[in-house]
Amino acid sequence: MREIILGTAGHVDHGKTSLIRALTGIDTDRLKEEKERGITIELGFAYLDLPCGHRLGIVDVPGHEKFVKNMVAGASGLDLVAFIVAADEGIMPQTREHFEICRLLGIQRGLIIVTKKDMVETDWLELVTDDIRTFFADSFLQDAPLLTVSSTTGEGIEEVRNTLDTLVAASDFSEAHGPFRLPVDRVFSMKGFGTVITGTAISGRIKTGDELMFYPSRKTGKIRGIQVHSKDTQEVEAGHRTAVNIQGLEKDAINRGEMAASVNCLQPSYLLDAHFFYLESAKKPYKNRARVRVHIGTAEIMGRIVLLHDEELEPGAETDVQILLEEQAGCWPGDKYVVRSYSPIHTIGGGTVLNGSPRKRKRFREENKDIFRIYKEDNQQNLALLHIRESGYNGLTFDRLAVKMGVFGNRLKKILQQPLSSRKIILIEQEKQRMVFTEVYEKLGAKLRTVLTTYHQENPLKSGLPKEDLRSRLYRGLDQRLFQFLLNDLQKKGEIGKDQALICLSGHTVSLKEDEKNLRRELEAFYRQADLTPPTMKEIMVKFSKYPQDLIKEVMVIMVREDALTKVTEDLYFHKPSMENLKKKLVALLIKENEIDTPAFKDLTGLSRKFSIPLLEYFDKTKVTIRVGDKRILREKHNQ
Repeated sequence: MREIILGTAGHVDHGKTSLIRALTGIDTDRLKEEKERGITIELGFAYLDLPCGHRLGIVDVPGHEKFVKNMVAGASGLDLVAFIVAADEGIMPQTREHFEICRLLGIQRGLIIVTKKDMVETDWLELVTDDIRTFFADSFLQDAPLLTVSSTTGEGIEEVRNTLDTLVAASDFSEAHGPFRLPVDRVFSMKGFGTVITGTAISGRIKTGDELMFYPSRKTGKIRGIQVHSKDTQEVEAGHRTAVNIQGLEKDAINRGEMAASVNCLQPSYLLDAHFFYLESAKKPYKNRARVRVHIGTAEIMGRIVLLHDEELEPGAETDVQILLEEQAGCWPGDKYVVRSYSPIHTIGGGTVLNGSPRKRKRFREENKDIFRIYKEDNQQNLALLHIRESGYNGLTFDRLAVKMGVFGNRLKKILQQPLSSRKIILIEQEKQRMVFTEVYEKLGAKLRTVLTTYHQENPLKSGLPKEDLRSRLYRGLDQRLFQFLLNDLQKKGEIGKDQALICLSGHTVSLKEDEKNLRRELEAFYRQADLTPPTMKEIMVKFSKYPQDLIKEVMVIMVREDALTKVTEDLYFHKPSMENLKKKLVALLIKENEIDTPAFKDLTGLSRKFSIPLLEYFDKTKVTIRVGDKRILREKHNQ
């Protein structure tokens, strides 16, 4: 069953760790330095078995301002927050910053706990609790339970336990959909086991023996073992604090901040499209492209926020942005992020990722408003169409679209049913389910017709454009499968024709001018007379020197296509009827004699080696004969 995760939040030395120890008996400060200094530096973990039968996972976060990045890492994936305020100090700077971080991360439920009640008078405690209620007014904690406790005397601890029991019993225990994802918050090595990672699973499920991929590095390792709260288990699902023993990767190969997830379920990117809220507490307007610290999951990545509609953003405002990261991140739409200033460091904003691998956006474009409007609409079909349209000529496979949307399997198939049936998108490859936006596909078809029209006008003697040449003229890097699909489609519709490897518009014919017709007649007569001893190309050029050499070559290509000439080598062309007669003689002899060698072929034709060798090789190439040693036999006999 899905576990509910509780996280602490609040100013340093307000008693977060002491409260967890009083509730659970577990000391979450495990580092020597933490015990010596009496403050939490790294994330700590505990659990609490509740009367309702559920186990509550607990993440204890640092309160000191120097360790806010560790707090952000721990706060990702929380279901509930226990906001801790010390009675003797009340609201303090990290109270405010932690609260802003919780809001930015989209945490919706929690409770407020006032600690150290034994250290203040009753009147003072009432003043502090009133001040706390005012601070949390108009927020997700405005109606939250507010409890006062002393971790030293134990007063109020049982009430906290009962309140948590009520909150957890009312929680949604449904499993988060899709592939498994776990933001890594610790990496260490254990003797006899090897590399171990820990974190809070935020979607899907895994089991022992599964393969995990780490993003953005895309390194993979096999799951050797799984533990939840120090107990072995074969399977774990979203919502659990989890330790995973990884086989095949050394400790140094994995970094805190990476996302451990199912193979190929994320597309790491330096760019993110996002909605950004700039906190009211920010002291000055945010200037476009200012350098910031972006916290996503458990990662802290340096980057810049590009304001798509503004030059600067006033405190308290929100807008559409593109985030440029200095290192790649793997995100799904809907993931939350927090932004902290570069220097001095404090939390200034955050928001929601809308596209984890977008194209680069140009600022002040009207199309950006339309794109971000679709992002924010609750219409998955329109979002799928947007992603496929933006993928351009190469389209998107089903799996790649699933990653971009964070929607998988049958859920995505259902979304795509109507667009496919109405031909808003076209399936161009069955195996990988590659889809192209119909308008983009039609634009490519129009461009192909334009390219062929121009080519025919500029090359009237050529029957068509070579296939690969046509592909390169359409779009550099055009996917071969899309190109072939387009050719087949246009040929079925009767819009284009194929002449061997050449592509032409339907109805295109080579029309010779009068001097070109004269050249053709002269060439045919000349080759007819030459019979099986034709001149070389060099001799042809000299013989017909009154015509341009390029024209001679083009006319001869046409004659080959029209079966007036047969091209045997680059230098030798034969009159087609002469070649047909020779083929008949050769086949008849082979049927009778069963084989022929070069001297026998010379006797048959009366030709010198200059012609005999190229002709024999031509008959091999055209599969009339097959060479066996120094002799040739009929290929069809060889195949019997």
